[in-house]
Amino acid sequence: MKVLVADKISPKGVAYLRQQPGIEVVEAYGSSPEKVLELVKDVHAIAVRSETKITAEVLAAAPLLKVVGRAGVGVDNVDVEAATERGVVVMNTPAGNTIATAELTFTHLLCGARPVPQAAASMKAGQWDRKSFSGIELFRKTLGIVGLGRIGGEVAKRAQAFGMRVLAYDPYLAPSRAKAMQVEAVTLDELLQQSDYITVHMPLTDDTKYMIDEAAFEKCKKGLRIFNCARGGIIKEAALLEALKSGKVAAAGLDVFEDEPLAKDHPFRSMPNVVLTPHLGASTAEAQESVGIEIAEQIADVLNGGVIRNAVNMPSIDAAALKVLGPYLDLGAKLGTLVQQISPAQIATLRITYWGKIVDLDANAITRAIQRGYLRRISGDEVNFVNAPVLLERLGLRAEVTKSTSDSGYTELARVEAVTPEGTTFSASGTLIGKGNQPRIVEINGREVEVAAEGKLLVLENVDQPGMVGDIGSILGKNNVNIADMSLSRLTPGGTAYMVVRVDTEPSDGARQAIKGHPAIKMAKFVQL
Repeated sequence: MKVLVADKISPKGVAYLRQQPGIEVVEAYGSSPEKVLELVKDVHAIAVRSETKITAEVLAAAPLLKVVGRAGVGVDNVDVEAATERGVVVMNTPAGNTIATAELTFTHLLCGARPVPQAAASMKAGQWDRKSFSGIELFRKTLGIVGLGRIGGEVAKRAQAFGMRVLAYDPYLAPSRAKAMQVEAVTLDELLQQSDYITVHMPLTDDTKYMIDEAAFEKCKKGLRIFNCARGGIIKEAALLEALKSGKVAAAGLDVFEDEPLAKDHPFRSMPNVVLTPHLGASTAEAQESVGIEIAEQIADVLNGGVIRNAVNMPSIDAAALKVLGPYLDLGAKLGTLVQQISPAQIATLRITYWGKIVDLDANAITRAIQRGYLRRISGDEVNFVNAPVLLERLGLRAEVTKSTSDSGYTELARVEAVTPEGTTFSASGTLIGKGNQPRIVEINGREVEVAAEGKLLVLENVDQPGMVGDIGSILGKNNVNIADMSLSRLTPGGTAYMVVRVDTEPSDGARQAIKGHPAIKMAKFVQL
């Protein structure tokens, strides 16, 4: 079996692969996209960092490919959906760069407080200018951390050691978890208004893109110092540029950018109060050695028929079990992400119940698929089938799993419930139908529905009155949104009803506002499965 090491990983990782019986290693660093297409024709595995792009075209050109291993966290350079369709495992190394990124973040914090890079540059230019490089202290200042996952938590520890007050905004973080970490859990507005320093540690998702924009900067203290070593696009660069020019932001430190590499003529490059690094978050000898060895071990395990670890698109189980469990894992992931999108950000318990055939299968793998589905839009690239339970625990969420022997009315059924601290429950249930074991949603929030668990859904609760189907259809039609499927449910005539509409394209903001503004609509959620 052949392994293509397309990007430079730790030599110890390459050596480990070469030591495996029956494995041939091809090192091809810096290959052009055309060369990659040629090289992958007979490979069984590919190891990459962030440089080489594993596109749908590359995957189509690699008929023998079993696994793509990313030595790092983000898998932005891998078409995970295309890989999944072809049965290719995509793996990452989520823990290897935690300390490296946390330390780089704190380096930026220190450079934002004391202009050491600028002073060093002036010294090398032959100057002795003490007056121009005065700074401020971290001691007794307030640091706002946006996103308190692994890296955010490590930054918090270091800030506390420097005597800083630490605020944290993470909509999915339970108060008990914040208390245990000795940080103050606050709203985003409170964090913006009170912080002297802000650092972001969220994944880049639809919800976090441009989280820090013009409106956010308006709420901040004058003289704020802000840092991003997470993902470009969380802070809106155009808004940051204006805030720096106006003096609202006194200093910034950036390791990641909306477009990488950063353009040579980008305005940030000429600003004296901005410290820039070229995406160095994981660039330490220790981190690179760790992720290089880890991804080599994981690839070897897959090729030798062993356990799949840190997979972002399938659970850590052997290939034989995966063939049986595949449809259930798909169903579980869809139910998890559906419940997350229809429930509030702050929940206390994620409750999972199984009936029928599922009880006799490896329910642990299905449970992890549900948990990963729930966390997909919260934790982004960081979450996989291995670490999903740990990430839930970090958020302070309690997980409950029940295998029921009662009659559910279905041959097999899975129900996922998100329970808020006040006891309110948001739920969805699903089953498999037909020869192809297609996932089907059969209940949402206690209402019987029937809709395919795929694509884009509008979940609506409305007053049960004539004309509702026509009104919704008319709004969508005017916005060129085609309806693929629809399910209606009500308890009593004239009460409240549920309408689940599966659509081909995402409704525009105007269409969503028109639906939400309809006098009979009580709740409207757009869900992407």
